[in-house]
Amino acid sequence: MRLTRAEVERHNGKATCWVAIHGSVYDVTDFVASHPGGPNIILRCAGKDATEDFDAVHDQEIITQSLAPSALRGYIEPGTLVKSSDINEPQSPNRDASLPPPLNSLLNLHDFEIVAQRHLPPNAWAYYASGAEDEISKRQNSKAFQKVSLRPRILRSVPAVDTTSTILGKQVSLPVYMSAVGIAKLAHPDGERALAAAAGKEGLAQLLANGANNVIEGVMDARTNPEQPMFQQLYVNRDIKKSEDVVRRAERAGASAIWITVDSPVVGKREMDERYNLQVEARDDPSRKGQGVAKTMASFISPCINWDILSWLRGLTRLPIVIKGIQCVEDAVQAYHCGVQGIVLSNHGGRSQDTAQAPLLTLLEIRRYAPFLLDSKMQIFIDGGVRRGTDVLKAVALGATAVGLGRPTLYSLAAGYGEQGVRRAIEILRQEIESNMVFLGVRNLKELGPHLLNTARLERDVVGSVKL
Repeated sequence: MRLTRAEVERHNGKATCWVAIHGSVYDVTDFVASHPGGPNIILRCAGKDATEDFDAVHDQEIITQSLAPSALRGYIEPGTLVKSSDINEPQSPNRDASLPPPLNSLLNLHDFEIVAQRHLPPNAWAYYASGAEDEISKRQNSKAFQKVSLRPRILRSVPAVDTTSTILGKQVSLPVYMSAVGIAKLAHPDGERALAAAAGKEGLAQLLANGANNVIEGVMDARTNPEQPMFQQLYVNRDIKKSEDVVRRAERAGASAIWITVDSPVVGKREMDERYNLQVEARDDPSRKGQGVAKTMASFISPCINWDILSWLRGLTRLPIVIKGIQCVEDAVQAYHCGVQGIVLSNHGGRSQDTAQAPLLTLLEIRRYAPFLLDSKMQIFIDGGVRRGTDVLKAVALGATAVGLGRPTLYSLAAGYGEQGVRRAIEILRQEIESNMVFLGVRNLKELGPHLLNTARLERDVVGSVKL
């Protein structure tokens, strides 16, 4: 049935909410309250053409998964309605409309961040870049690596280096994996599919976010190598059956492991993200709270889980289990005794609790108080603040299996770079890792060790008393 503009625009509130997507008009009134991103996101689109807002964060398939067939009310000619994106997006004088620089002119991962800030939509930059409160943890994550010095060895005759490693039984070309990053389509329309294509061509593993824009089947199809490893992130939903669905769907799609994220039981106070959304929503409805994208997207996460959740997960799947979000040696030991296959030392990129210690500091705690973990079958990963090949080598030398890259993968997608941008970023990191291995006099990753580091400045920050 063909609908008119007036017919659709009448349904513009919580009591009756219709939205148009690619010319199809849906009644989403009953879905508003249960929308994972919160009701305000949909209500901003009520009675309008929501196509651009929808495409920025979703695959078309999500409609059939979320709405009953009866929700379709009819069709409207594209261009008839006001676009929700025109109303919701404030003018951004800081966004650079010029062409981005050629990829070969970007020489390090910091360059990608500068370009991304200039070219990303302001809502995307606010979501990606924001840290919690004063962003101390976000900064300290990088500074921890800077406190560790290298001890180069000379006259070692290193004609070539081998950077290959194994993550949960899967061979990769670098001790690096793509961390779970949410709403990747804000950086590039191909989102996680572009990351998958780049990971396959560069020989990396990818961790797919629980809140990925692209469904796992589509991301698996975008892989360029049928053997490339794909892991599934899991946030435990308040509705546990939805988490069961995530795990079972990941298994069916061919995921190689489940990474349960526990370092953000509630969302940190990410003020840049909240401030931007407060400005946007205040124009439409001064009574709205203006909470950031992070809080609306994470409203489904259960804050009430404990260590028993691992028994539930093990009863659900035989895939390897990794706990993401270990922030002290005591919890690392507890995870080991629970029999998980891996842990990620992470403070959520400084996005959860501000002044939480840097993950590299947690790794030093493990070396001091529980060194047996470094020789165990449980692999130790680390993320947060990694921007240089030397950062990767320092983490591996201290006992990490691999490091995760989060924000850098999003920044390298931005400005229209897509898959090629991600590959360029990995190429830069690979070159830095290889050249610095030569400086250290090592031929492969197994030859790395704490003897090649001076950790004295960081060791001063290691806690002096631990109860295990």
